[in-house]
Amino acid sequence: MSRSLAPAGRLFAVAAFIEGFTWAGLLIGMWLKYGPVGNELGVKIFGPLHGGAFLFYVVVTVLSALRLRWPWWAALLAMVAAVPPLVTVPLEMGFRRLGLLSARA
Repeated sequence: MSRSLAPAGRLFAVAAFIEGFTWAGLLIGMWLKYGPVGNELGVKIFGPLHGGAFLFYVVVTVLSALRLRWPWWAALLAMVAAVPPLVTVPLEMGFRRLGLLSARA
């Protein structure tokens, strides 16, 4: 039986998705810029969006780790997951399965 997400857990899930989505947009923008098209528009749009999403994710991760009392390894893993592209989404799904995004009894 799955527990419902705590408010901090829901916020973390949203932040992880936004961070992953903007990473994907930035990667596509870089491909368009440096690939056959040579158009910088994708990077100009998703570069700042991803920068803001990254900072939002870091703040929400710290907040979630404190509010949900994550073990040290989970907080560290969540921070490291923001660096490689598209890792925050599967990490959030794993945290959800482990119950790390739910309120602790």
